[in-house]
Parts: sequence; structure tokens; C-alpha cells
Amino acid sequence: MKNFKIIITCIFALILTNSITAQDNCSTFYPFEEAVTFQITNYSKNNRVAAITDFLVTDASSNFATFKSFLRDKDGEVLNEATFTMSCENDGIVVDMESLLNPQLLDNYRDFETEISGTKIVIPNNLHVGQELPDATMTMLVDMSGINLRMEVSMTDRTVVDRETITTSAGTFDCFVIGYTNTINMVMNRTTTAKQWISKGVGMVKQEDYNRRGRVTSSSLLTDFHR
Repeated sequence: MKNFKIIITCIFALILTNSITAQDNCSTFYPFEEAVTFQITNYSKNNRVAAITDFLVTDASSNFATFKSFLRDKDGEVLNEATFTMSCENDGIVVDMESLLNPQLLDNYRDFETEISGTKIVIPNNLHVGQELPDATMTMLVDMSGINLRMEVSMTDRTVVDRETITTSAGTFDCFVIGYTNTINMVMNRTTTAKQWISKGVGMVKQEDYNRRGRVTSSSLLTDFHR
């Protein structure tokens, strides 16, 4: 569950990353340019490094981009490698919730009948404070020889709540703040809230996840970006 949560954070970061200069494509909040790299570092509630994910754009055109991601633990051991393809639709970026799944998780159920359904994550090209963003949901059903396993993931109550200036090791950025509720239901139901700080020209600069008492349980920072 912990690694799955980290992967969700990193992929949301991935779809929010944008370019530093204007591009001849349909995306404002995403670098559809080959060879762009960036890094997201995840921290525990004690502000200790929990994992680091490096991203690389391996293929790009005017309306889609393919990314390779490498999730490593604090000691550098690779926990997961994945490939994601993003596309543009209705003046924004869209991605299937299925892309958030850890490929190792799917591999665990490769011998069983699996059905995945849901809605797409939408990131509009233009953001403003007070804007409400569409929810995104995903359901995975696994038929394990008569035993049914159901996993549900949802990202709801997505709203642009503020603008703030954030400083990290990568620099100082003027950011939109997006708040949302994240729910994962797999055997046990886990609901948390989160905020993401995203900046034009950089993407996601910071994220914080909170428990029901409003205390930070984990956080993420953009720690590297190159084009």
C-alpha cells in the first residue's frame, strides 16, 4: 500500500509537469519534448527520504508524450519501472487512472481474469483560483477462481484553492494550489486529503498528504528538472 501511494503521487506529479517555454503542441501543463527529465523526491511524515522517482520523456509529438519512470528507495534500489503515455483532449491533458497502477500489482494477477474501468484524470490548460476540476475514478475487478477481488481508487473534490510562492532546492516558484480527496479501497478503505503546488514552467513543485486530523503523513518535492 505504501509503494502504491508513492506511485500515485509521482504519476499525478508527472501529469502536472509543464514546459518552461511555449511549445507547438496542445499542452500547457506537460512537456511534450523528448529527452526532458525530472525528479520527484518523496518524504515520510518525519521528513526522511522515502523514495525517489526519475522521469524521462522517451517519445513525443504535438498531442502525446511517452514517459519512462524509475521508482527507487532511499538506498537507490529500483522498486518499480513503468511507461506512461499521456495525450491531449478538450484543451487539456488526460490520462487513464489505470496508468496509476503498479505494473507489479497487475503481474500478480496475470493468471486471473481482470477487468478495469473508470474515468480519466483531466488537467485543464488554464487554471484559476476557485476552479473545480473533474473527479477521477478507477475500479479493478479480479476473478480469482470464484473469489472476487475489488480495488477502487478515486480522486475527488479537486479544487484550485489558492496561489502561493514555494521554495525548494530547485528554486522559487509561483504556484497554484490544488486540493483533493484521495481514496483507495482494497480490502481496507483508506481516505486522505492532499494539496499540490504546481507552477507554470515547472509543474508540481510540492505535495502534502494529510490524515483525518490534518497532520502531514507524507510529502513530495520537485528536486530536479532538465530539458
